[in-house]
Order: sequence, then C-alpha cells, then structure tokens
Amino acid sequence: MVMLLFAFCSATLLTGVAAAHLLTPGILLVLCFLVGTGNAMFGPPWQASVSEQVPAEDLPQAIAFNSMSYNIARSFGPALGGIIVAAAGAVTAFGITAVCYLPITIAFYMWQRVAEPPRLPPERVGGAIVSGIRYLINAPPMRAVILRSVMTGVAGAALFSLMPLVARDLIGGGPLTYGILLGAFGVGAVSGAFLMPRLRHLPKEHVIATSGIILGVAIILLALSRSLWAAMPVLLVAGCCWMQLLTQYNIVIQTQAPRWITGRALASYQAATAGGIAMGAWLWGSVAQHMGTGWGIAASGIAMLLVTAIGRKLRIADPGAVSETEVKQMADPDEVLGLTGRSGPILIEIDYSVDPDQARQFYELMQNVGQFRRRNGAYQWSLARDVGDGSAWVERFSCPTWHDYLRQRDRMTARDRLVHELALEVTRTGQVERVRRFLERPTGSVRWRSESRDPGVLVPFSPSSG
Repeated sequence: MVMLLFAFCSATLLTGVAAAHLLTPGILLVLCFLVGTGNAMFGPPWQASVSEQVPAEDLPQAIAFNSMSYNIARSFGPALGGIIVAAAGAVTAFGITAVCYLPITIAFYMWQRVAEPPRLPPERVGGAIVSGIRYLINAPPMRAVILRSVMTGVAGAALFSLMPLVARDLIGGGPLTYGILLGAFGVGAVSGAFLMPRLRHLPKEHVIATSGIILGVAIILLALSRSLWAAMPVLLVAGCCWMQLLTQYNIVIQTQAPRWITGRALASYQAATAGGIAMGAWLWGSVAQHMGTGWGIAASGIAMLLVTAIGRKLRIADPGAVSETEVKQMADPDEVLGLTGRSGPILIEIDYSVDPDQARQFYELMQNVGQFRRRNGAYQWSLARDVGDGSAWVERFSCPTWHDYLRQRDRMTARDRLVHELALEVTRTGQVERVRRFLERPTGSVRWRSESRDPGVLVPFSPSSG
C-alpha cells in the first residue's frame, strides 16, 4: 500500500512538472525512475496477495487472471499511451497514468484483509534477500522458471526494442504505423488471455514449448514483412504467444512456491524477465545497427526457437498432488538456556539407525532432505556415518540464530515432509533416533564469560510465547 501510494505521488508529480513546462530530460528520467521503483516494489506483493483473496480450489484460475491482466496492461499499454499522446499530448498521458493508480488504491483500502499474527518477528531485509536467493538456488522448479524467464526475455526483446525500426525501415511508415503495430500486438495479448481457460488442463510444458515455437516463427516472419497488412497478423499471433509464456511462468511461480517465499519468488521472476528484455534490447539493437533491422528481428526469432529447444533441458513440472503449502507448525523444542531470538549459531544433530544393506538407498534419499533443509534456511548441511558402527548415521546442519532455526522448521511443506518420510522408511525404526540442538560457542567468545549477557537482544524470547 505504501509503495502504491509512492508510485501514485510520483506520477502525480510528473504530471504537475510537465504541466508547468518545467520538464527536462534529467527530471523526466528521475521521475520515471521513481514511478518504476514504486511499481517494482508493490507489484510482487500485489500478485502474491491473490492466495489470500480466493479459496484454494480457485487459486490457479485466479492467478491466471491476475497474471493476464498484468501482462495485458504491459502489452497493450504502450499502444494506448501512444494514442493518447498523439491525440491529447504528453501531459494528458501522464495525468491518466496517475489517475489509474486510484482504483487499485481504493480497492486495497477497502479490502478487509484478515492477517494472521506472525509467530516470529519478521526477517531483516538483508536476511530476507539471502533467504530468497538460497531458496531459488535449492529449488530446481523455481530455478528452471527463472532461467527460462531470462532467456525468453532476451530472445523476445526485439518485439519491443526494434518495433519503431520495423515501422520505419521495414514498412516505411511513421508514428501512426508504430502505434498500429503495438495495437496489433496488444490485441493478440488480449486474445491470448481468452485462450487460457481452454489451455489450463494441458501440461504447462507443452503450452510453453508450443507457444515458444510459434512465437519464434512469428518473429522471423515479422522480419520478412514489408507491409502493414503482412505485419499485423504476425504481431497478433506473437502477442498471443507472448501472453501465454509469461502467464504460464507466473502460474508456476505462484503455485509451486510456499507462501513465505511467494513475494520474493515473484520479484525474482519479474526482475529476471525485465533484465532479460533489457539485455536483449541491447543485443538485438547492436545486431540491427551492424546488419540491418531485418537481421536483428530475424536473429531474435531464431534465438526464441533455440530458447525453446534449451527449455527441454529445464523442464517445468505441473503442480503435483502434494502441496507446497506449509504443514501445521511444530511445537517449539525444549530449551533450558534461556535463549533469545538472536542467540546462535545453533547446531542441530539428528541421529538415524539404518541397516548396512540399506545404506546406499538411505544416502540417496537424504540428499533430497538436505536440499529442502538448505532451501528452508539451513547452513552447512552434512551427512556422516559412524566408522565404528555402520548402522549409525548423523545429519548435521546449522542456523545463524535461534529464530532462524524456528523459521526453518516452520517452512517445511507437505512435500518436504513426504521427502523426509521416504528417507525414514528405510531406517530400522521408521523414525529419527535422537535430535540434539547445540548453542555453538566459538573459542574466545566474550559471551562465554559468566558475567556477560547475550548481546543484541531487543525482545526477550521464550518458546512458550513463540
């Protein structure tokens, strides 16, 4: 809400400065930067809030519609903005942009959100960023979506960066031609939105691959177009396929990411797509400068086909029957040291008993356990076997603080629990033998002195209070 108001105020300021004839290129860049910053900050939480507004059974459809509205605005908005500028001037366009923030601001204000009180204090900004990066690194489905978003952005960037050159050099038109081409792309995006209900039962990988192939061919055909009537149907198809790609990526991000990381995953996805488009704009612009506009567009289409082929190695799985939502929170472990939230590091040791003939299978299953431990916040994960007792295994990992350890426990999902249970099935007893938690005290630590309190404690913490 705060960043939404920040973007509205920045857009209003831009309108006022332009109306007063005080707008210079430098001021324009600064104010556009502020508007973009507000949009970038409120966009991910806005999209992540969908899960709090609809029942679980309607979540995939709601995410699809929300993503479609976002991508339609991004695809159709530039064409509409061009029409407004041509008809009424830039000041009017800036003013309408500012006014468009009001409906969503009012909607957020009127939303009667029922927020569950957090059990633990929120992470600090730096720690939250690190947690988000570590999650994406240790979550293959999320990593595949992010990588493919970057590649798709790079390959498809020519549709946005070189469109003015298509209008001028290939078709021989002017601003009106450029506006018509953008409009055709936007109409294609809208038509792609209406196709979503028919495609939702198909495997997402098939939809993404098919859309990528058709989009690549469409971009190549655009490079060969020499008239407006030839380019318009090509851009209709391109807009439809572009919409399908971005919407499918968005759906995968929101349905396969646990609630605690959804906003950060969406921010990473949007940054990856925008960064890819920025890199692609430079790349295809350089190709067009040295080899001509047609070659720049054609190279972009060929790159899209290559990205689709590479995507076969980075497959995106459809959501399975096992939920990625967090399971019921476990009770806090007992402790007698009077730990505070920032006490740490915390070292955890978990003992298992495994028959020697099951050792290889247990080891392989525990690699999956280690992956979700690291994904949820564990550091220095390892698995060791007792050299004197071949059936004794120890899983070790650490967390920076006591609160970080409790967060790591709370982040376990139903899928994570199933992975752990599969590993427990090959143990002798079907359960862990013992769990030990240690407060690590580095040699020479001043806190080891009996007269020293644990520093950096803002609020006393006890397991009973959460």
